[in-house]
Amino acid sequence: MSDLTIEPHGAVTLLRLNRPQRLNALTDALADEIATALEAADADPEVRAVVIAGDERAFAAGADIGELGQAGGPKLEVWDRIWDARLPIVGAVQGLALGGGLELAMSCDLLVVAENARLGQPEIKLGLIPGAGGTQRLTRALGKTLAMELVLTGREIDGREAYARGLACACVPPELVVRTALALATTIAAQAPLAVRAAKRAVNDAFELPLHSGLSRERAAFRSLLETADGREGVAAFTEKRRATWTGA
Repeated sequence: MSDLTIEPHGAVTLLRLNRPQRLNALTDALADEIATALEAADADPEVRAVVIAGDERAFAAGADIGELGQAGGPKLEVWDRIWDARLPIVGAVQGLALGGGLELAMSCDLLVVAENARLGQPEIKLGLIPGAGGTQRLTRALGKTLAMELVLTGREIDGREAYARGLACACVPPELVVRTALALATTIAAQAPLAVRAAKRAVNDAFELPLHSGLSRERAAFRSLLETADGREGVAAFTEKRRATWTGA
């Protein structure tokens, strides 16, 4: 069986990590499968959002320890392909999201977490630090003080704290996590596709660019969208008090 299953849900693609015997620990091969699936979704005009999930015990319990012991460790370059995904991604986190598992979760644009989920960066306990974005994304999401504490101590937080601290956009009972994530992704998928991708890029720019540069890119994207068929349709539909029909053009 594949370590990643792909399920279509209308305009949403659900990617499920499928290594239950290893608590969905991430290998180079699995990271490559995720990247390849995201690239395929990006290239499919029928797909407008993605959900990434694990199972009830673990979203992903971290990197596969067997690969950490290999010369050079995991091939981290594959993460660049995951981060380059243009479609919006919703993470559905149940159980453990530790180490590389939390880094994968934070690579998603929005997170829905179970109340009893356990999230953390325990690499310090192995004499290591996060290597797939943990120090950078956790700090941007939680602020320096809390990120520093979690990275230096390896302390885990539960889903309720992740939501209260702003790491997740929703915290629900475990049995509702995937359903809630799919509903959120479906709502996003119903919006104008070009605008959704532009909005994702613009919000990410806010964390990666100086303010002036981010504002310039936002302005350029706004003007570009006004010239698209969907942009004209959205304005016309609002004026005519009807539902817009998006074509992605």
